[in-house]
Amino acid sequence: MNFLDNIFFALLLAIGIGYFTINVKKLIRNINLGRDVNRSDNSSERWKNMTMVALGQSKMVKRPIAGFLHIIVYVGFVIINIEVIEIIIDGLFGTHRVLSFMGVFYDILIGSFEILAFLVLVAVIVFWIRRNVTKLARFTSSDLKGKPKNDANYILYFEMVLMSLFLLMNAADLHLQNLGIGHYNQAGSFPISQFIAPIFNGMSESLVVVIERIAWWLHIIGILIFLNYLYFSKHLHILLAFPNTYFADLNAKGKLDNLESVTNEVKLMMDPTADPFAAPANPDAVPAKFGASDVQDLNWVQLLNAYSCTECGRCTSSCPANQTGKKLSPRKIMMDTRDRLEEVGKNIDLNKGVFVEDGKSLLNDYITTEELWACTSCNACVEECPINISPLSIIIDMRRYLVMEQSAAPTELNNVMTNIENNGAPWQYNQMDRLNWANEE
Repeated sequence: MNFLDNIFFALLLAIGIGYFTINVKKLIRNINLGRDVNRSDNSSERWKNMTMVALGQSKMVKRPIAGFLHIIVYVGFVIINIEVIEIIIDGLFGTHRVLSFMGVFYDILIGSFEILAFLVLVAVIVFWIRRNVTKLARFTSSDLKGKPKNDANYILYFEMVLMSLFLLMNAADLHLQNLGIGHYNQAGSFPISQFIAPIFNGMSESLVVVIERIAWWLHIIGILIFLNYLYFSKHLHILLAFPNTYFADLNAKGKLDNLESVTNEVKLMMDPTADPFAAPANPDAVPAKFGASDVQDLNWVQLLNAYSCTECGRCTSSCPANQTGKKLSPRKIMMDTRDRLEEVGKNIDLNKGVFVEDGKSLLNDYITTEELWACTSCNACVEECPINISPLSIIIDMRRYLVMEQSAAPTELNNVMTNIENNGAPWQYNQMDRLNWANEE
């Protein structure tokens, strides 16, 4: 590799990493648009949660076939990309297989990379068949049409091409090593690409060198493109699954948080020493909104959840409301939240860091009240999510807004709340008449 190639590689690397850094900053800014919530408690339990769920894939294997294949792709893709370290060094300094000085250990590394690359290729092909041939129900539902469906396929194609280029590059390298051409010294073990190498028999040495160089360049360019595509795709969970599981709610499922503003009011009412006529500490402060109508009303962990969603559909396939034909899809709730958050982020970018009211909101423009009230609050979606996302928390906060800010609860729920207020029970009977049934013959 000559001097100009080194400069071009350095520029390519700087552009790829630079653009990725810009998008990561946008991602962090958008997540921080959410309300503050304290998730710094019980760090040991959080580390354990992250290790088991994100690193150990403990919830993925509840569906064994998909779980096993996902582990192959996950482990393989992460480990294979260790080779990117060598590619970067070779690209910047014009060396070739610079880490080959490690001898037998290098052979083991390259050999394991190849086996994993082949397994990843097989697993990705199976995933493609499941999505596009057998067409599993959770991959063909209406909330996954258009961009989300195409995005999933693009990722599979990316992985197929990257693994194929990796094996083709090694096969050409092996062929040139066997011929003793130039700097292609014996280095590495090639248990898979040795079966590809025979296709180069009879080709001119210069053509094989060109093929090896093209595969090498396309492989690293493909990795940089894939890295920057992450921000725009569901595959962002590769990076966010770890913080998402670390900051997940550790409370027992079914335990809802209380609104701090309401809690403070109740405490004030119950405090016999409090002065009910005292002026508020900050009379100019804008009263806090009850619940959430837009993404800025959600907390930052819920927005992190939205960006972390893998769109796998396990939540929706387990949702009893969805199974009975209701409009609710927990997956759609997360996708809609992310789409609205992206819209708000673009608004801020266009207006020099300030959000300008656009007349839209998450409620009604993205998520309908019909979807929200279809939820049974059963937590099936939370239980099923492979990375501990909670669509239910967003649903509950938006319901709170409907009830406490707009008084827009369904008639049935209003009747229940009226009965509780008047009769101390959800039934429309006076307290004095509750035990009348015991006297009936």
